[in-house]
Amino acid sequence: MHALIIVDMQQASIANSDKYDCEGVVSRINKLSNTVRSHPGLVIFIAHDGEEQEGLLPHSDGWKILDSLTMKESDIIIRKKANDAFYQTPLADTLVKHNVSKLLICGWATDFCVDATLKSALNKNYQVTAVADCHTVSDRGNISALQVINYHNWLWSNMIATQHKIAVLKSNDITFG
Repeated sequence: MHALIIVDMQQASIANSDKYDCEGVVSRINKLSNTVRSHPGLVIFIAHDGEEQEGLLPHSDGWKILDSLTMKESDIIIRKKANDAFYQTPLADTLVKHNVSKLLICGWATDFCVDATLKSALNKNYQVTAVADCHTVSDRGNISALQVINYHNWLWSNMIATQHKIAVLKSNDITFG
């Protein structure tokens, strides 16, 4: 079974308009999440528990999943405190419980939480797909958000495989079978 893991797409994280193609990313995540649910698959939202000054105090308005993302009652929310969504969370147990072996990973921020979660999933021998057009980030120092995204898509597709290699596919190119 597939699971779509949507990392840190929360109100406070996405509040300002400096995220690369955020509207497009949200639209593509919504389309992909509907497809995953219909195959049947699992949609898991990862919510970062942060500090009040970040706007990510658990259960605050800023901590909530982005309003523009489609959530269904069958979806699961898993809270985390580190970049890696597997670290000291029930994510691995949830995947085992639902017999999930294939992960589609997307969200915010490409170079931190999405990257850490992808690498952790790879090291746990999941079949991992980085959804190339469904993760976003802000400009970083002297490199643009688009450069960060393109670099990570390249990096993930060229990592030395463990049991599986990370597939990097655009959302429209993902098939279920």
